[in-house]
Order: sequence, then C-alpha cells, then structure tokens
Amino acid sequence: MPSLLVALALALTASAKPAEPDGFRVVVHPSNKAAQALTRAQLSQLFLKKTTRWGDGKKVLPVEPADAALRERFARRVHDKSFPAVKSFWNQQIFAGREVPPVEKASDADVLAYVKANPEAIGYVSSASDVSGVLVIVPKD
Repeated sequence: MPSLLVALALALTASAKPAEPDGFRVVVHPSNKAAQALTRAQLSQLFLKKTTRWGDGKKVLPVEPADAALRERFARRVHDKSFPAVKSFWNQQIFAGREVPPVEKASDADVLAYVKANPEAIGYVSSASDVSGVLVIVPKD
C-alpha cells in the first residue's frame, strides 16, 4: 500500500506544471529580440524609466497591471522594494516634474493586448495568464 501511494504522488508531481515562484511572467512583443537577454537589474531600470530606450534606440513602453498583489510581487522580486516604496518613488518623480509611471492597464488581458499592439512594449502578467502571441522573457539575476 505505501508503494502505491508513493507511485500516485510521483505521477501527480510529474504531470504538474513547473512552479513559477514569482507568480508573474514578463512579456514583450514577439519582434523584440533586445529584451531576451535582460537582467533583473535592467528590468528594474526599464520599469522605473531610468532606461528609456531599447538597444536599437526605440523608446521603451513599460506597462503594468492594476492588480496590487501582482505589483507587490513584481516590486519585491525586480526592484527589491515594496510596492508602496515604488509608488512613493513615482510620487516624487511626478511632483518634481521628471517622469510619470508606466501605463497601467486594468487586467492581464489588457496588458497583453497593449504588448501585442506595441513592438516597444514590455509588461508583466500573472503566471496563470495565456501568453500566446507574446514573447515571455526570463530575466537573469
């Protein structure tokens, strides 16, 4: 009986999708080859608009979902800050007249539609989203 339970557990584990510990996927337009070799630090620079151009000189168009929990996970993993700390950064930028935050879309589907429509766009969506039609990138640490 114990060996049957072990076999069942192994079968269930083998059929499960690999875990995505961050809970999000970074996506770009399929034609964007420059984004494939990004590091986590470079990704942070793009979303904080400290880097505003791709390697080919085109303007970067970052886009974020409205989901606060997803933004918190992204902020912790990519910026190494809390979401409120990132919001504070943007409030300072706006007040100083320097820059505005990335475009915000109401849902993952809206983020994906924006990325599909804009070759210079980069965004992130929950790992459960259907990412067909976009290129998923995995930033290097």
